[in-house]
Amino acid sequence: MNLKFDTKTIVATGLGAAVFLVLFMYVKIPSPVPETNLQIAYGVSSFFAAVFGPLAGFLVAFVGHALNDFISYGSPWWSWVFASGASALITGLCSGKVAPAVESGECGRKELIQFAVYAIIGNAVAWLLVAPILDIVMYAEPVNTVFLQGVTAFVIDAIVSVVVGGILLKAYASTKTGQGTLSKE
Repeated sequence: MNLKFDTKTIVATGLGAAVFLVLFMYVKIPSPVPETNLQIAYGVSSFFAAVFGPLAGFLVAFVGHALNDFISYGSPWWSWVFASGASALITGLCSGKVAPAVESGECGRKELIQFAVYAIIGNAVAWLLVAPILDIVMYAEPVNTVFLQGVTAFVIDAIVSVVVGGILLKAYASTKTGQGTLSKE
């Protein structure tokens, strides 16, 4: 697991939060469930989490979501901000195995499966537990409503995280030169 927070990771975290914010604000498709949208931004936070670690992933999603809520609504809806961060944090737990392979130009079936498993678990914890429970505790929201929103968000965001995040991992790995691929002529 990547727990270092060096200059490269700090810059990537800032860039990731900015990209997350812009995508979260402008690229969304409403679902049939109120206040629940398909958000491409979750694929971005999952990608940053897998490459730069759980702390970077958490900050990308947490800061990006909080800034979106502040700009769009005047104050963050903290239960969902924490859930966004939690999903990326848990996804980032795969970074110890996925990031070294991706950084060396490899992103095969094994890495994508590991990434997908962590992304699905992260989204399950975030949207089936964290968001609904915090909605009930912090905002006294109706139980049926928050769990319907949570299930919807879990399904949508898990799919987006795996598909968009996986595409980004493959694309990023393709920009890296693998060990032993350069030869002297």
